[in-house]
Amino acid sequence: MALQANPSPATVPATMDGSRILVVDDDAGIRALLSDFLEQHGFAVTAVGNGAAMDRAMAADGFDIAVLDVMMPGEDGLSILRRLTARGGPPVIMLSAIGSDVDRIVGLEMGAEDYLPKPCNPRELLARIRTVLRRHRRVAEAREPQGEKLRFAGWQADMTTRLLTDPDNVVVTLTDGEFRLLRAFIEHPRRVLSRDQLLDYSAGNDSESYDRAIDVQVSRLRRKLERGAKAGGPRNDGADELVRTIRNEGYMFTAEVRPV
Repeated sequence: MALQANPSPATVPATMDGSRILVVDDDAGIRALLSDFLEQHGFAVTAVGNGAAMDRAMAADGFDIAVLDVMMPGEDGLSILRRLTARGGPPVIMLSAIGSDVDRIVGLEMGAEDYLPKPCNPRELLARIRTVLRRHRRVAEAREPQGEKLRFAGWQADMTTRLLTDPDNVVVTLTDGEFRLLRAFIEHPRRVLSRDQLLDYSAGNDSESYDRAIDVQVSRLRRKLERGAKAGGPRNDGADELVRTIRNEGYMFTAEVRPV
C-alpha cells in the first residue's frame, strides 16, 4: 500500500463506544491495520500520516486519545507530542520501532500516557487504549459535582456520601469497587451492559481489568443486595433480579431509577 504525501483524514462515524481515536503514522499499512482493528472494537478512528494532517484533523474534530508514531519524516513524534502536551491535547500512546528504555522514558517524561514498541500486538494496544480512556474518564467524573440521590425498588443510593440503604432504611456497606459497579448499573438502568462497558464505567485504580473480575463483582453485589434486604426486614427473594444476567451479552439493571 503506497504512502500518500498528504493523506486526508479517513473518519468513520462514532459507534457504540463513542470514543474517538486519532492514529498518526507515516506507514499507510499500519494506519489501515489499526483503523480496521479498532473500528471492529467499537471506536471511531481517524488515521493520518504526518503532523500537518494531524493538525487539520484536530482542527475539524475532537479526539479522546491519540496513537502516535515516533519515527516519521518531517516533524517526528516527540516534537508532535511536545506540541500536544503544551496545548492540552488528548492523551497520547506512543509507538516506536526504537524500543530502548531511554526512548521509552523520554516519551513518558514528555507527557505520553504509554509507550509500545513496534511491531506491537493490536490487542495489546487495544488494552492500553482502554486503560488510558478509563483513567481519564475517572478524572473527568471526579471533577463533576455528584450530589444526586437516587432511588430504585425501595433502595436509596447517595452518590456524594456513597451510602446505600435498603427498603427498610438499613445501611448496606459496599466496597469501593462494588459501589462503582452499582453506580454503573443505576446510571444506565434497563440497558444491557457488556463486560467491557462495565469495566469502562466502573474501573478504579485497584480494579482488575479483565472480564472475570466483573462477574465476581456482580456476584458480590447481588449477595449484598439480598443480605441487606433480609437484614432490614422480610427476605427479598427478587434481589438477584435487580441485576439480571443476559446470556452471551452481559448484565442489565432491571429496576426503574428515579432521583429522590
